[in-house]
Amino acid sequence: MKKLMYFAMLTVISCALLLAGCGNKSAGNSSEDLSTGTAEAAVKVTMLNVGQGDAILVETGSQTVLIDTSDVDERKKLESELKKANVSKIDKLILSHPHADHIGGVDVVLKNYPVGEIYDNGMISTNKLFINYVKAAKEQNIPRKGLKAGDVLDLGNGVTFKVLYPTAELVETATKADKEAAETKKKGYKHDPNNESVVGILNYKSFNMFFTGDAEGPVEKKLLSTDKDVLSAQVLKSPHHGSKTGSTMNFLKAMNPKDVLISCGEGNSYGHPNDEALQNYSEMKMNVYRTDLNGTIVLTTDGKKYIIKGEK
Repeated sequence: MKKLMYFAMLTVISCALLLAGCGNKSAGNSSEDLSTGTAEAAVKVTMLNVGQGDAILVETGSQTVLIDTSDVDERKKLESELKKANVSKIDKLILSHPHADHIGGVDVVLKNYPVGEIYDNGMISTNKLFINYVKAAKEQNIPRKGLKAGDVLDLGNGVTFKVLYPTAELVETATKADKEAAETKKKGYKHDPNNESVVGILNYKSFNMFFTGDAEGPVEKKLLSTDKDVLSAQVLKSPHHGSKTGSTMNFLKAMNPKDVLISCGEGNSYGHPNDEALQNYSEMKMNVYRTDLNGTIVLTTDGKKYIIKGEK
């Protein structure tokens, strides 16, 4: 009888351990105990599950920052995700570049939340979504500022966002050409929005996360030649939804990230994330988190250690 009770108890314990191990995966170099002392001391980065687009929420304890707003046809998902995150205001809205899958939900944000400041790449665009949010920002007296390499945004509580791209030269050249074209009614600057994305590093103490927008190989090559010494980051926001046009091996080796977060729609027609990018992540032994598989992805850090969890 005692043996039966022993084996029954052993079975229950084994099942409990098995179930505990089936929860959301945390990064291998992270810790469940962030030792923050208070909840306010932790910084939270949430990759919202908004389909085939980008929308990332950064909460520092004193500021709420939204980087991109996903696509036009994903506005309801954006609304739902922001509501789920209990967002009441947006202190800073950063728009990486004027493609619909990154600025498609701007009107939702401006309609539903007080916004303190808007940042973009500082260039002119004929995209109607861009024209509309610039107009709306003026009507609501929301300051709009262009970002360029060297700029550093203070996100509160010791958190900063250092901009590495676009360069001041690129912004100046494109803007000058577009203004001249408007006056002469000729064609303006030939824009490549993906490779004009706002790229930068989110820093909190010794923790770095690299944000890429939709920047591709040419931008990675440029950064390797100008900013290689500051590229180091534990976490990478996958460029261009995991497309093969980014995440080159030279770039990944220079950064040496441990984890990568990919925002992509389930069964999307683009085939994102691409097998080539995933293979590069595998070769680098990186932990991969994807919104199409993991749903909303939440990273929490105390500036030293961090954990990453998906909702499924």
